[in-house]
Amino acid sequence: MSKTFDRYASLLFLVLGAAFLIGSQNISASAYGSNVGPNIFPLGLGALLVLLSLRLFYETFKYKHEEKKQGPALDYKRFLIILVAALFYVLLLEEIGYVVSTFLFLLVGFQTMSKGKWLSTLLISGAFSFGIYFLYVNVLDGSLPGLPAWLGF
Repeated sequence: MSKTFDRYASLLFLVLGAAFLIGSQNISASAYGSNVGPNIFPLGLGALLVLLSLRLFYETFKYKHEEKKQGPALDYKRFLIILVAALFYVLLLEEIGYVVSTFLFLLVGFQTMSKGKWLSTLLISGAFSFGIYFLYVNVLDGSLPGLPAWLGF
């Protein structure tokens, strides 16, 4: 990217991260049946966004000079596949549960970005889906939609 674009983007993300931090203070700190409150995610997201935007702004000072060159062609097909997969993920999260929907979303996403490599795609998607579910539900005592009842678990 260009130095100017990166500087403006970092400032925009800094403001957005600060808005998340401020907005998360207005959300209740605890939820019924969960030790992890609904304010944790926006608070963490805001802090991460602020830190990354500061890092991006700092990195723009290390750029040697701005070159005008043509970037790579935009890949609309992959973008649309990921967008549709994300929409299905959101729509089906409650219906089929976190583990299954996240596994399918990651499977589609990984195969869209790099075709083949089925074994690594299956292993990473499965490990991530079950690992995050286990950590969030059992370690942090949060609540996520589990496996669907029609699976018999």
